[in-house]
Formats: sequence, structure tokens, C-alpha cells
Amino acid sequence: MKREWIYAYLMLLPALVVLATFMHVPTVETFIASFWSTARGMRPSHFVGLKNYHRMIADPTFWQAMHNNLIYAIITVPLSMGLALVMALLVQGRLKGTGFMRMAFFTPTVLPLIAVANIWIFFYTPGFGLIDQIRGLFGLPASNLLGTGSTALYAVSAVAVWKQAGFFMIFYLAALQTIPVSLIEAAQLEGASRWQIFRRITLPLIMPTTLFISVNAVIDAVRLVDQIFQMTQGGPNNATAILFYYIYQVGFQFWDTAYAATLTVVMIVILSVLALGQVLFLDRRIHYK
Repeated sequence: MKREWIYAYLMLLPALVVLATFMHVPTVETFIASFWSTARGMRPSHFVGLKNYHRMIADPTFWQAMHNNLIYAIITVPLSMGLALVMALLVQGRLKGTGFMRMAFFTPTVLPLIAVANIWIFFYTPGFGLIDQIRGLFGLPASNLLGTGSTALYAVSAVAVWKQAGFFMIFYLAALQTIPVSLIEAAQLEGASRWQIFRRITLPLIMPTTLFISVNAVIDAVRLVDQIFQMTQGGPNNATAILFYYIYQVGFQFWDTAYAATLTVVMIVILSVLALGQVLFLDRRIHYK
């Protein structure tokens, strides 16, 4: 028995080394760096304690990025998950044309995010884009969805939902196919409606997948940066600047690595708390096999 444990740990060792090297060690170093200043030229960094955290609390851009991130998550997480479930329900059968529908639903996922951003920039282009061309058919004036502070974040969120839903659909589709057909047939014999079957059988049995998808959707909602960089660069007037993009700006545009480390620590804590809260809240509602 002891020899089996040794073999097991030896098999896991390469993965553990990779995780420690590229995840755990950088996380610890980032936490330590948040208590130091940024080195400038010949001036080395020095210990500043909680000064970076005090600066963060007094930083209005940080709070606006947090507010934008909250709105972005509230929009993208439930919409992408709900749309993914609907698409999975539509294509779970073996009817004619479902293969084409699956491909159509999944295609946005395989496209590079930069390419997706450029496609949607064309859609949103004022006066010439696809959206304004459609609006013109109804006599509506041109719009600037990405250039207006009140609509820019919603326009970016729509792109994220369009791209993420197909990816989440694959997981829901796999979960739906594991539900025993006998349960559905028994419910139908008892006179259960489609809604009752979905609510009492389908939804409870796919809750483990829902938990997995929800955690990943929340993480995706926080770590977005390339789409924002390509479409709006955080504008107009920081209307689309979310936390991870602000970290990128501070670290790679302003070269304030210590403050960027502080923001990263806060982001890691927020993601950890959200993931733990999701697991604790949904675990009671999950039926494991």
C-alpha cells in the first residue's frame, strides 16, 4: 500500500512542480511585492507596509473599475449560462440539423478573442456598422455604442456573452446526455409536463455542471483584458475599465509594479471568496451520483 502511494505522488510530481512554479510561487511573490515600493531607475524598492493598500482605498479609478466589474459580471454570468443551457437543450437530440446547430453555436468559442473584438467593432462602427445599417432601415439615427459612456460596458458585455455561451453549452450538453432516459420516460408516463421534467429532473441532475460553469464564468468575468484592450481601452472615461484591465494599465503602462501587485492580491482574494461562496451555497443543492 505504501508503495502505491509513492507511485501516485511520483506520477503527480510533474504537475505539482508546474503548479508550484507558475501559480503558487508567483502568488506568494505578488503578495510580498504588495508591501514594497516600485523600483525607479537607480532607486531600489523599499518596504512601505500597507501604504499601497491605503492608496488603493483612496483610488477612485479602482472603485470605478470594481463597479464596472460588478455590472459586467451581473450581465455576463447569468446570461451566458442561461443561453448556454437553452442552446444545449435545443441540440441535445439527434434530429436532422442538430449537428449544424451545434457547430454554429460553438463557432464563436474557437475564434481568437482579438478577431472577435474586431468583428464586433465593425458591427458597432457609427454610421457604417451592421447595427447602424439595420437601424437605418427603420429610420433610426446612427449610434456610437462603444463611444458613449452609458452604453459602452453593455456593448462589451454583449460580445462576451456571444463568445462564452457556446463554450458553456458543451458542458451542459455533456451533462444532459448523462441523464438516464428511463427517468424521463417514467415522468412522462406519470403525466409530467416538459416544464415539470426540466424543473424536477433535468435541472437538479445538472447542478454539478452548473456549479463548475458558474465558477468559471465568474473567473472569466474578472480576468478579461484583451477584449477591453482591443475594443475600448477602458474608455470612454474609464467606463469599460474593469479590475484586470486596470491592473494591466498600472503594471505595464504606468510601470507601477508594486501597486499592480496590490491590486492583483485584491483580485485573487475576491475570486477566492466568490468561488468558495459558490461552492458552499450550491453544494447543498447538488445531487451527486
